[in-house]
Amino acid sequence: MVAPGPAELPLPMLAVAGELPTADDDAWGYEFKWDGVRAVAAVDGDRLALASRKGGDITVRYPELAALPAGVGGRRTVVDGEIVAMDAAGRPDFGALQNRMHRTGPEVPRLAAARPVTYLVFDLLAHDGADLTGLPYAERRERLEALPPGGRRWVTTPWFRGGGARVHAASRENQLEGVVAKRLDSPYRPGARSPDWVKVKNVRTQSVVVGGWRPGAGRRAGTIGSLLFGVHDDDGRLVYAGHVGTGFTDRALRELQAAVTPRRTSPFAGDLPREVTRDAQWVEPELVGEVAFAGWTAEGRLRHASWRGLRDDVDVADVVVEP
Repeated sequence: MVAPGPAELPLPMLAVAGELPTADDDAWGYEFKWDGVRAVAAVDGDRLALASRKGGDITVRYPELAALPAGVGGRRTVVDGEIVAMDAAGRPDFGALQNRMHRTGPEVPRLAAARPVTYLVFDLLAHDGADLTGLPYAERRERLEALPPGGRRWVTTPWFRGGGARVHAASRENQLEGVVAKRLDSPYRPGARSPDWVKVKNVRTQSVVVGGWRPGAGRRAGTIGSLLFGVHDDDGRLVYAGHVGTGFTDRALRELQAAVTPRRTSPFAGDLPREVTRDAQWVEPELVGEVAFAGWTAEGRLRHASWRGLRDDVDVADVVVEP
């Protein structure tokens, strides 16, 4: 039996943003939220296939994950998890992962050896060829834990029955991204965003569509100084939501400069502030990025935005204001 290709794998189930459950805490399981890239993996024998959140084939990007844990190889198994790059303190570092997310060329083995990623597994969708997506979350987690221990680059993540407030406090103390609450009786709904899963973030982040840039000064003269970005409103229009000029590495700026496609007019609906339009360089709204931010202004702008990186696992049309 050959492992299914990425195109045949289920799309991952997604969580809605919200607050911790309070009235029925004991009906929920809690996991830490990991700051990485979502991936569904299929294993059959010594074969591995990795699919992104959108179903794209990302197997070639992470060759170090092909060293399968003992006991998983030989069994047709499909799992859901997050690919992360760890910092020196052992915490996921999304910035470090940026240099791996889009690489498919001959440099990949070198990058994998220099800064290997880890696959954090948190759900079991199939095992020995049997589809497990209809089983309750709690039973899927129990079956996942019954599998042989993970390997050096594969780790099964912890989960907790109830006690959401304690788990959330622990995520803050360890400077993690947050927690995900999952109903113990919920099935796995491939490709669906369901209230049976609720993500509670410690750091506010927002997906944005890049629509232009403003020239830099000083050491950034002649290149990008800040990006102009937007989100889609309820009518599907791309509306201006602010700019970001911090959080970039020199490499990220070079890659952004090469990736954008110039255009003559603004891609944003409505009027923009004069201080933006006077020197803006417009681009086709093709790239999705992610920013951290402090809050929203009354005018619908993000305050104190900081660039986190490009997200090729998010469709442009799906970028709306996140709760």
